[in-house]
Amino acid sequence: MAEYFPPLRDMKFVLETVCELDVLQALPGFEHADSATVADLLDEARRFMSEVIAPLNRVGDQQGSRLVDGRVVTPDGFQEAYRQYVEAGWAGAHSPAEYGGGGLPYAVGIGLQEMATAASLAFSLCPLLTHGGIDALLEHGDEIQRGVYLENMVTGRWTGTMNMTEPQAGSDVGALTTKAFQDDEGRWRIRGTKIFITWGDHDMTENIIHLVLARTPGAPPGTKGISLFLVPKYLVDEEGRPGEANDIEVVSLEHKLGIHASPTCVMSYGENEGAIGYLIGEENQGMRAMFTMMNSARLGVGLEGLAVADRAYQQAVAFAQERRQGRAVGAPTTESALIIEHPDVRRMLMTIKAYNEAMRALMYYAASRIDLAEHHRDPEVRTACQETVDLLTPVAKAWSTDLGCELTSIALQVFGGMGYVEETGIAQLYRDVRITPIYEGTNGIQAIDLVGRKLPMRDGGVMTDLLREVEATAAALGEGSPELATIGLRLQEAVAALGRATSWLLSRADAPNDVLAGATPYLRMVGTVLGGWLLGRQAAAAADKLAAGDMDEDFLRAKIATAGFYAGQLLPQAAGLEGAVTGGSDPLFAIEPKYLAG
Repeated sequence: MAEYFPPLRDMKFVLETVCELDVLQALPGFEHADSATVADLLDEARRFMSEVIAPLNRVGDQQGSRLVDGRVVTPDGFQEAYRQYVEAGWAGAHSPAEYGGGGLPYAVGIGLQEMATAASLAFSLCPLLTHGGIDALLEHGDEIQRGVYLENMVTGRWTGTMNMTEPQAGSDVGALTTKAFQDDEGRWRIRGTKIFITWGDHDMTENIIHLVLARTPGAPPGTKGISLFLVPKYLVDEEGRPGEANDIEVVSLEHKLGIHASPTCVMSYGENEGAIGYLIGEENQGMRAMFTMMNSARLGVGLEGLAVADRAYQQAVAFAQERRQGRAVGAPTTESALIIEHPDVRRMLMTIKAYNEAMRALMYYAASRIDLAEHHRDPEVRTACQETVDLLTPVAKAWSTDLGCELTSIALQVFGGMGYVEETGIAQLYRDVRITPIYEGTNGIQAIDLVGRKLPMRDGGVMTDLLREVEATAAALGEGSPELATIGLRLQEAVAALGRATSWLLSRADAPNDVLAGATPYLRMVGTVLGGWLLGRQAAAAADKLAAGDMDEDFLRAKIATAGFYAGQLLPQAAGLEGAVTGGSDPLFAIEPKYLAG
């Protein structure tokens, strides 16, 4: 099975040209993150993730995590790798320095996160969920909670989970029934069952901090009556050390299609007197904290689509450079060709490469807007960047995970029949990545969020502002070389179609079914256009570097060629989606449910 090699040149290029790392480094709190330091950090991360984490991928899939005597046992090597991960400081690289983190820009942190995720998706899910808990405590926790728990979570000594889903309450979070009540001493007790709890138990840390949604007595029905509680696996004593076990039980582990090393737990709280919990924020305000956790996790899940697709791409390229089948055009009849010489294989590989680079640019760009929203000195800039983050979050999550599945499937196709057997490893990636469009709100819900909540922001003004940026890039490209001008023309056509689709959706606010019917194709359209925009920006930057005599000529010319392929082969799909966006809901309801089965 092919090894994993993080694509550092592209990561650094995106940080420089799309994220404008020099601008981020000038923000308050990021002064220590100079270019040389970041470059060295990424180089060391590449070594660590490829040598320490990547080997876990195969053994984790084969062994899986197991439930033994009520406790989860992780596969061989996971405990030691996690210990090294924590000791090296990777767990808190972009978390606040005041709680033991590295204080790096999130745009840099997301590069580290991509490497860990591509190395082993199952392993990376543990720190990903912990980061969601960290964000919730930073924004909604009180001083005592932050003092007791944050440093241990930031450094990775303790991990965190999100406990939302119940058997009857999946996407419909408001249907949850887990109860929170106060005992005679005024302490909150939690009683209920949660399912699909990622890394709900394991043997890699001395404590696990569960963030649990529950209802308090007299709470309003639905989402307005949900509160959030911090429920540690082991209660923390006065000296800050894990002590007595809380009233928590791991009932079972799910048997899943993929990510076998990531334990997906059924958790029971309060089988005896009730698990002790600590209210985070105010009663009945749990949804606010939940969205803080989920928005953090949604970007991380979007990154999973990219990360798995990139590892699949690397394996497909390596196979295509070794496998001989058929005869290339013009080759001697007696000579079989490497399959990478066949046009259709090149089409598959270029499709994966172009989409991967577009997804990376979008994910990193969103992360850089988070940095600006949190650290920029100008409050107007902070507000505008936060609006952009809000708009991009459902797109980054859904577009990237849909593509992650599609591109990993294409990579498997490059292998032919060999891809369908487990020995090559590509089948595992295909199984693993399939969860990502389901995680943290299914992609249909992301599309509904985009058209129902994000698109109407400022009466469509946030999207309008973004489209103007895309139009400006298209116009600038049009004034460049013939290669850049062609990219600019295709981008101009695509953004015009997106503008028309956007206007149609905004005009149909009084016909919600029509808007919802167009939601999924619209999200795909937005992602496709934004991907073309950011690749176009990179092509222009690459051209400038070539003109300035940059020595990395092959890489820079490949950036321009990749943007050209995307503009010519993939970006036209955006205009093709306009009819699906504006088609209305009637075609979806034309057949009665009882006749859908035929």
